[in-house]
Amino acid sequence: MPRDERSDRPDRPERPSYRKYFPPKRKFCRFCQRNIKTIDYKSVDILRKYIPDRGKISPRRITGTCAFHQRKLAEAVKLARLMALLPFVED
Repeated sequence: MPRDERSDRPDRPERPSYRKYFPPKRKFCRFCQRNIKTIDYKSVDILRKYIPDRGKISPRRITGTCAFHQRKLAEAVKLARLMALLPFVED
């Protein structure tokens, strides 16, 4: 097919014009917002929010926590698991 005829291809579907780009919602650290410096391993209700039903610790890019609080959070979750306050995996 010559180059000048390529623009007249009828078999090519047009892209929809209704798609628009929406920037993702800005994530923030909930611990920094409430001015919390330490995360206690005994506060199980807070720790459960950062563990999905498979039992893995949610990463920073998902939860939005800062690096400082993510390290404290992971340490608190692991300590709560050792103390049998949180399960290692959900059944």
